[in-house]
Amino acid sequence: MIPEAKRDAVTRALGEAFGVSEFEDIQMLTAGLSPAHVFRIVVRGRPYLLRVVMDTGASAGPGRGDQMHHFACMKLGAEAGIAPRVWYTSTEDRVSITDFVQAQPFSRIDALARLPVTLRSLHSLAPFSKPKSVISVDAFIQRFLEAKILPETETAELFERYKAVTNVYPRDSDMVSCHNDLKPENILFDGDRVWLVDWEAAFLNDRYFDLAIVANFVVTNDADEEAYLRTYFSEPAGEYRRARFYLMRQTLHVLGFVVFMLFGSAGKPVDPNGEAPDFRDFHDGIWAGKISLAPSEAKLQYARVHKNQALQNMRTERFQHALRVVADRKRI
Repeated sequence: MIPEAKRDAVTRALGEAFGVSEFEDIQMLTAGLSPAHVFRIVVRGRPYLLRVVMDTGASAGPGRGDQMHHFACMKLGAEAGIAPRVWYTSTEDRVSITDFVQAQPFSRIDALARLPVTLRSLHSLAPFSKPKSVISVDAFIQRFLEAKILPETETAELFERYKAVTNVYPRDSDMVSCHNDLKPENILFDGDRVWLVDWEAAFLNDRYFDLAIVANFVVTNDADEEAYLRTYFSEPAGEYRRARFYLMRQTLHVLGFVVFMLFGSAGKPVDPNGEAPDFRDFHDGIWAGKISLAPSEAKLQYARVHKNQALQNMRTERFQHALRVVADRKRI
């Protein structure tokens, strides 16, 4: 089950971490879209998570492929009690062993209360480094347009309204240590505590990016949003924070649209009238583990979900108000 090219590396890891040469049991874990090989192993009757990276490039996105950075961020998270204990890492072999977290059901209501606290701890960590080459939303949009996946008429309004966000949103402001990939499979609840896993995409970023990703799954209405931000900031968010959060949510929808269109289409034209499920239903399905984004069609559906939600939100008075609030602060 362990790739042949990594068997010696895994043997070294077991020896250094536990003083053994082999595990007692192994099970491959298939959740997620990471190119890494991830296993649940048992050593001396206790389960651990073994992660083996085969890809030597950073093609999957900012920070990915840099295991030294990945392991450094993961260890900081473990020291803060928001990532599982780290037993072994090797940047040369690209292998790590951490505690295995047996995930329990995590209700949206419980997550709404707990995750803002976890994010506050995450964003309070010593500053992560920032990748030398961060792929921006604008760069992804350009790749999408060059691929001609959809007729430009299908995306003209979306990108035009997004320009209004880029014109006012402060760049490289309020930068903190971020995970940047807080999809449900990277958020584990053991029945008592929340753990964040797969830190390969972690780097210094706008705090509202993590907040917006998690909000897709746990924030369903204005009352949820108020509670979510109040818990995170330990005080009422106020007009500016709420406006900035709202604009980041639209940025994330645009990013989700172009990224999942690129991945789902393999860079080839697709049917502009393809299925677009309801935003809430689709995210509830992902959160519950009922929807996998591994199939290409699921990626395309998710792209359309984000596009429709972005347009719906950016046609509202709240969007215009958020633009004014952030623009006024930027001028000060």
